[in-house]
Amino acid sequence: MTKSALLIIDVQNGMFRRGSSVFNDAKLLYNLKKITASAKAERMPIFYIQHETIGKQLDRHSAEWQLHPFFKVEKDDELIYKTTPDSFYRTALEEKLQEKQIQHLVISGIQTEVCVDTTCRSAFSKGFTTSLILDAHSTWSTSTLTAKQVIQHHNHTLQWFTNMLSSDEFVERPR
Repeated sequence: MTKSALLIIDVQNGMFRRGSSVFNDAKLLYNLKKITASAKAERMPIFYIQHETIGKQLDRHSAEWQLHPFFKVEKDDELIYKTTPDSFYRTALEEKLQEKQIQHLVISGIQTEVCVDTTCRSAFSKGFTTSLILDAHSTWSTSTLTAKQVIQHHNHTLQWFTNMLSSDEFVERPR
């Protein structure tokens, strides 16, 4: 049986600032809580990944850098700190996954076209199988595309690197 882990990427306070929150923030948080509860019930390891931008909005230990208060890191959970879009680059993620003999990653979080996309592709290149929770990642609109369009595009494009599951499919899948 393949051992899995849940990655929750960059679900930090700074992504939920009033007036400039990620697209569909309440639904995103609801779906993330649902998949986190399911993972915990299965005793699936959970990796919370926090992005740091030194001297900027997500400066380490600032209020905006902290995980969203909906998420409580428990003793068996892992925290991974990163400074680039790739959750593997210059972090302890791959080492920790190998220690736990994880072969499959369930990926969720923020920002769809940057950190989520890069981590999906990097995991694939490192030989992990992955599942992207298609309704548990988000972003912001750009000058050329709405956030919804960015998410739809990445859900379509990333199917080359990852399996796609909705949060309901993840929770209801056979174990």
